Amino acid sequence: MNSKRQVILITDGDDYARKALEAVAKEIGGRCISQSHGNPSHLSGQEIVNLIKKAQCDPVLVMFDDSGFLGKGLGEASLLTVANHPDIDVLGIIAVASKTHQAEWTRVDVCIDRDGELTPYGVDKYGIPEMELKKINGDTVYSLDQLDVPIIVGIGDIGKMGKQDHYSKGAPITKKAVKLVLERSGFYDKRSKQ
Repeated sequence: MNSKRQVILITDGDDYARKALEAVAKEIGGRCISQSHGNPSHLSGQEIVNLIKKAQCDPVLVMFDDSGFLGKGLGEASLLTVANHPDIDVLGIIAVASKTHQAEWTRVDVCIDRDGELTPYGVDKYGIPEMELKKINGDTVYSLDQLDVPIIVGIGDIGKMGKQDHYSKGAPITKKAVKLVLERSGFYDKRSKQ
């Protein structure tokens, strides 16, 4: 039996993201580490690992945010600590687009646009598809290419996207991204074997 905690990493941490992720976690029967929110992130990677270990059940949704800081900011440093921790099993990453153009980008496996459609093209912060394949620009994505994870899903700004992803609507784009990570990572298969 796998004793590692099953975690989804999310590269956004403002109040909109927190409210959206709390709603999604409740709906899927998981947990959101609300204390990991912040713009920028304020907890160290080890502090976040300690909170993940206290979560009542998996999957655990965790937020990281560099607040526009170029290069590896505190949010990304914490993300790398969590992702590489021996007690953590990263199911996937939801990479959130921002207006940081030509500065930081990452490869993604697939994106979900503001209408909830899967697309091979990157999306901008509004969830509108862009021209480049499998690539998004964001402010907390600098180090994602270093990580070996089952899937990276790109989406627009969580809880926003022209109110298409608002938490009062159940954050449907974010929820679809979380469910896609759970499906592609084999989370449901692992759970049914326990």
